[in-house]
This record gives sequence, structure tokens and C-alpha cells, in this order.
Amino acid sequence: MNVLVTGGTGFIGANLVARLVQRGEHVRVLRRASSSLAALEGMDVEYIIGDILDEASVARAVEGCEVVYHVAAIATYWQSTPEQLYRANVEGTRLVMEACLQARVPRVVHTSSISAIGIPANGAPGNEETRFDARSARFAYANSKHRAEIQVLRLVEQGLPAVIVNPGIVVGVREYAMHIGSILKQFKQGHVLAVPPGRVCLCDVDAVVEGEIGAAERGRIGERYILGGENLTLHEIAAIVGEIMGRPAPRVILPRWSLEPIALAIDLYNRFNGQPAILNGEQIRLSGYIHSFDSSKAVRELGYPLLSFRGAVEKAYRWYVEKGFM
Repeated sequence: MNVLVTGGTGFIGANLVARLVQRGEHVRVLRRASSSLAALEGMDVEYIIGDILDEASVARAVEGCEVVYHVAAIATYWQSTPEQLYRANVEGTRLVMEACLQARVPRVVHTSSISAIGIPANGAPGNEETRFDARSARFAYANSKHRAEIQVLRLVEQGLPAVIVNPGIVVGVREYAMHIGSILKQFKQGHVLAVPPGRVCLCDVDAVVEGEIGAAERGRIGERYILGGENLTLHEIAAIVGEIMGRPAPRVILPRWSLEPIALAIDLYNRFNGQPAILNGEQIRLSGYIHSFDSSKAVRELGYPLLSFRGAVEKAYRWYVEKGFM
């Protein structure tokens, strides 16, 4: 079967490509000429050089494909402007989906995010019906992913056979960009002295890949599926990471009132630092919320496996060490 993965050189995309190749699929990857191929080393894939914002290369990439997995997006919102996020995440999604509709691709899976669902009310676990509210719209990345979903659903109404998946915070191997890895490295070096009071939804990249494939095979057109896992406080996460790395977990939990001044200070520092940011105020503000989500719909309909956060970190940590990142 001919399959296209956009964003195939990235973290989730590369793990998806590896699984599809293992299954015997003919995998095509749309990538920029400048993209690193480290995450796809040794894999038998076909490359289409282009960009999701270039209509001609997108049309070439989707031609003849039976499944298109649209994974490409800007996730490094702390290093991106709202305009950059909109262009890649919203306009890029629109162009890919329109190309799939034009080429009559039989099945499309759009990789969104729990950020597109929003911040659940009252601390209760959110689900696929949770409303995207004004609190969520304040955050540029969440807003871009939400608006990308609107583009997908608009084209579903025109006949696009698309399914949406919403991963949580993903942990696992092949994370060459070192987003999660940089946080773990800071922890290992003893630089994490306190944690915010929030709660987040974490998932193993291996589970996310199975959810993506399940969505292609069994997902209902026009539906979204949360691909989550354990909902843990940041203090609980620190304790688990500390046990794995043999480091004491920070005991201090920051009070919620302290997050806004910390966020403002970080943004001010980033403005004058002149180096790529590793953290921004938006992340600090988000870290005070309860981001719990329920994955039971994906478990029930897609056969999505619920894997532990501890297991995901153990695999990721071994991989970071093997690659010399830690």
C-alpha cells in the first residue's frame, strides 16, 4: 500500500514511518531539502522534496497514495511567532487536505493535539466533546491547532475522508530535536529546583503510532480521537523521572500566583538574550492548568494501547544516552 507521511523526519512522524515500513507499506515522505534524515536512517522510504506550503510538491506527494498521514506542524511554539504557527499549522493543513480531496485519497489522518481541544473545565478530564474556550484561545499554538481542525472538518463536509487524532505530550525514542529531552537533561543536571502545580496528559510515542494506524484503519470519518495516557501532576512526573535517573525530585511546588511574574520575566529575558528560547512565558502559564484527558474513545474504537509514562521515559532515556545526548 502506498502511504504518505508529512513531517516524516520529525519525532512522531519518524516513529510512524518506522512502524509502517515494518508492516511492509511503501512509505513516501514529504520533506524539505534541508531536513535532517537522522531519524529515518536505514529505512527504505521514498522522498518527495518539497514543503506543505508548496501546492505543487504537495500534489506530487499525495498522488497515488491510499493513506495520507498529515503529521507536519510547528510544535516549537516557544520559538515561533503566532504568524509562523498560523502559516504552517493552519495554511499548511489546508493545502494538504485540499490536495488529498483533489487527488481522491481514500483515507486521511490529521495529527492534531490535545491543545486543539482546549483546557478542560473544573479540572475534570476532557474528551472529544470538550469546548475550545477563551482561555485556550489565548495560546497561539493551541489556537493554530484548533483552527487547523476547522479546516479539516470544513473539507470533510465536502467529501474528504479524514480522521483527526489528538496526541497528548509525547515521550519516546527518535526525538532528535530534544524538546522533551532537553527538559530531562536539565533534570539530570540538577537544574530543576521547583515544579509548577499543573497536571498534564502524557503518552508513549509507540502508542501514538498505533493510534495513528488505528485511525486510518478503523476511525470514523470526521471524528477526533484523543491519544493520551496517564494524567500526572508535574510533581508526580518529576518523582518518576528522578527514580529513573537516580536524582532526587524537587520538593518545591510553585504557587499558582507566582507563574505570571515568572512568565513575564522569562519573556523579557528571551527578548534580549538573542539566542533561541528553550522556554517561554506561554509554557509557564500553561503549566498552572489541569490538562487531563480521557482516551477511552480511542481505546474502544481504534484499539489504542494505554502505555505507562514510566515505560516511555525509560525507553526514551536509554535512547538519549545511547545517542550521546545525555
